[in-house]
Amino acid sequence: MQPINSICVYCGSSPGRREAYATAAFGLAEALVSRNIRLVYGGAGIGIMGMVADRVLKLGGQVIGVIPKALAHKEVAHPNLTELHVTSSMHERKMRMAELSDGFIALPGGIGTLEELFEIWTWAQLGFHDKPCGLLNVAGYYDALIQFLDHVLAEQFVKPHHRGMLIMETDPNLLLDRYSNYQPPAVKHWLSEDET
Repeated sequence: MQPINSICVYCGSSPGRREAYATAAFGLAEALVSRNIRLVYGGAGIGIMGMVADRVLKLGGQVIGVIPKALAHKEVAHPNLTELHVTSSMHERKMRMAELSDGFIALPGGIGTLEELFEIWTWAQLGFHDKPCGLLNVAGYYDALIQFLDHVLAEQFVKPHHRGMLIMETDPNLLLDRYSNYQPPAVKHWLSEDET
């Protein structure tokens, strides 16, 4: 397992309706900075995204934002990041975030957060990367999703070792502890060497 130097955090551009979501964003930021782990995220200065970035910066940590040019105004690109990468498309944004990161965590968020999480988890399942993926389950936010994923497993649309790739915790330090000890299951790459 490679060292965890940068974590990509997927989260909402909205603050959500519970104070617990902001508290969790601050807690994750503090855990990252205490371990000298850079934050990689979607580059916005609003919502949960802005909260986690602001707290990392306030504590002296490094924050790398990646935002598509078309969303830089809509999502209000954060003006004070360590680095801001502006991409030409959403696809380029997600690829760049993946390249810059040693692991991935989803805080509460909407459809975009779920899409990003499921894509990066799918890439792990297919053997495109061997980095840990997980949920920080704040105030039961992901309880129903976890229940559904267990249903998908029971219905045999996902294998147990693939289901086990998605790590879930309610405490950011416990989640990061599991990341530091993460051993990915043996996964065949989607394309064999002679097909690439």
